Amino acid sequence: MSRFPLSFHLDPQRKVPLYRQIYQRVKQAIMEGQLKRGSRVPSVRALASELGVARATIENAYSLLTAEGFLQSRGQAGTVVSAPESLSAPVFAPVHETKTRRPVNPMLPAVSSLPFQLGLPALDAFPRAIWSRIVSRQTRHTDLNDLGHPPLTGVETLRHAIARYLQLSRGFTCRPEQIFICGGYVPVLDLIIGSLLTPGDGVWLEDPGYPVTQAFFRAAGAVPMAVNVDEEGMNIPQAVSQHPYARFAVVTPAHQSPTGVTMSLSRRMALLDWAEKQQAWIIEDDYDSEFRYHGQPLPSLKSLDTQDRVIYAGTFSKVMFPALRCGYVVVPESLVDKIEGDCSLRICSTPPLLQESIAEFIDQGHFYRHLKRMRQLYAERRGYLVQALTAVFPTEVLRVSHQVGGIQLCTKLNPSLDDALIAQLAREQGLAIQALSDWQVLRRERDDTLRPNGVLMGFPNIVSPQQAQHLCQRLGEILGGSRIVGSKP
Repeated sequence: MSRFPLSFHLDPQRKVPLYRQIYQRVKQAIMEGQLKRGSRVPSVRALASELGVARATIENAYSLLTAEGFLQSRGQAGTVVSAPESLSAPVFAPVHETKTRRPVNPMLPAVSSLPFQLGLPALDAFPRAIWSRIVSRQTRHTDLNDLGHPPLTGVETLRHAIARYLQLSRGFTCRPEQIFICGGYVPVLDLIIGSLLTPGDGVWLEDPGYPVTQAFFRAAGAVPMAVNVDEEGMNIPQAVSQHPYARFAVVTPAHQSPTGVTMSLSRRMALLDWAEKQQAWIIEDDYDSEFRYHGQPLPSLKSLDTQDRVIYAGTFSKVMFPALRCGYVVVPESLVDKIEGDCSLRICSTPPLLQESIAEFIDQGHFYRHLKRMRQLYAERRGYLVQALTAVFPTEVLRVSHQVGGIQLCTKLNPSLDDALIAQLAREQGLAIQALSDWQVLRRERDDTLRPNGVLMGFPNIVSPQQAQHLCQRLGEILGGSRIVGSKP
């Protein structure tokens, strides 16, 4: 036990089971840095003997910690801490309804990876060996020209590779010169807004919609115009009726973020018709259209654009991994010169070495094979979460919304539950769920029937039914334990 410097104060009189008390103490030690990554924890037999409890009690605690990624079993080599070294989060006391909630930016997680975190692809399934060989080869072939200032618009090989990919998979043709490489989605928005927006311009925003998009347009002096989202996507007739003279519309037509609905063809055509008449710009955020559970991905809105009013934004963060910090934007021919002229003010932060590596990853076919594998894997992992949610929560408490694709799950809560409070409590317990109401453009009161009330969960890194079950049981405890949520037999 000398290698496991933790003190345990187990109280059989507490309502919390002994295995949960052990689980909480070990988890706290890992999150506070007392137990380092790679350090070995005692065997089940040794710790049970030390604490004077049944072996099954330790097994249950270790199983829960393993399912959540804090521990890893290495067979005869024992069980070790597997959480990243950087994992560090304070342990909070329970928060009650009367406590004032702190403002929170749900887009900024405290650590690199938490259960249910949105926007995080299946990192365990990325072909790291292939990627490492490509990056190593690019490094070995670096010449003097590669050491100078990189192209402001992005390296040519990647722009050509993206153009070929878009023609094959997203249904539209563009010249490489129309493609600008940026350091992620936020720099894409910065480039578009900095080049085209005049303070005071109106912008249609999906409500609910991505908070980062809302924040960026507000900061630039735009006038946000909330447009409701229904089962057909952004309500274009409502937008035309209430805000006909907007200059921009930002949409996620493939899988609306966050509800997951697909914009209907009639709404797409109405949006394009409005943009042509008003000479407005449509920003198509195609953040995860590659992931569709049934059939092939739908064609992009850009593929229907005959008047060149759509600005198409894509990213490699969701389809490869976020650390790349690489996105791109495809602009209409009429904007190429203007956008190119503004690139000198907004230098691309993605290193040329990574841009060249992404291009090779695409051109060698690895990108397409990875996408095909992920479509199958995500359908499976989404099934794990849906099945666990259905087993733990009665439908009158939590109901999973129908979705045809995407890498996050949207649920609806009983009106008596407060999604913002639940999300706060969950974050304090290490679960990175988000409240649907935090994604509103037009803030509504708690008792407003139009206020969205649900929680959002990422599922790509849920690797087994057991892990999904453990996580959902933890969420069930947060929602009120046996008083509200009862596990189904």
